[in-house]
Amino acid sequence: MRFLRRLRDDLSAGENLELYVTALLSVTLAVLGVFDVAGGKVLAAATLATLALLAGSLLGSRRQIADLAAEVRAGRSGQASAVDFFSSDKPEAVEQVRAARDIRIVGITLARTLRNLVDELEHRAVAGAVVKVALIDPTSTAPAEAARRSTLANRPEVYENRLRPSIDLLKELLERPGVDGRVEVRFLPFVPAHGLMLLDPGRSNGIIYVDVYSHSSASGDAVFTVKPGRDGHWYEHFQAEFERVWESGRPAGARDGFPGAR
Repeated sequence: MRFLRRLRDDLSAGENLELYVTALLSVTLAVLGVFDVAGGKVLAAATLATLALLAGSLLGSRRQIADLAAEVRAGRSGQASAVDFFSSDKPEAVEQVRAARDIRIVGITLARTLRNLVDELEHRAVAGAVVKVALIDPTSTAPAEAARRSTLANRPEVYENRLRPSIDLLKELLERPGVDGRVEVRFLPFVPAHGLMLLDPGRSNGIIYVDVYSHSSASGDAVFTVKPGRDGHWYEHFQAEFERVWESGRPAGARDGFPGAR
């Protein structure tokens, strides 16, 4: 039964087709030879064709193994491509948030992040997940600092305006039924060095997204991920980085319009 399931999966995915064809031809030739249905020349020609098909399959497999080995050697020698390491977005983040029990986010204004995730954050909080969000303090010098690092050097009010919808979304999130104090918000008196999104950081299947902020550029930020089993020390580094940033922030309170905030 296991073989039949594997056969079905391979055929539906179009994988290992040449091996199955080779096996089928071999069995067919054996049957034809046993019952003397085909002549010697026919069997010999068919056997050679089967061997040629098998050789082609082996060459393809060896080429794939060689390419994979070259990629591994390049990664170990520091020659891995930045294109393979960085991305410009987090395409799987929404799906991953939907299953997370511990969600921690750090950013500047988090305008797009909260707009895209606020409904999922509510669902997860209602389901018992812990959600922690830290963004820059609109009452501090952080908006001016963020402006100086951006293409809007003399317009801190732009960042103050970008913060308002994010803060409003967080207020609404805290007031939604069933959240029950599972969402914490903190304000940072500085611009964080990079953005962070930690999903189940204490579990073996956790993941951390790191946004590398650009300076005075509108080309977008680079994003990379770290995982506990793969990245070891660096996973622990960014996990601790979140804790340091979080401890440096002040809890959102009544003066910020968060009367029910923790």
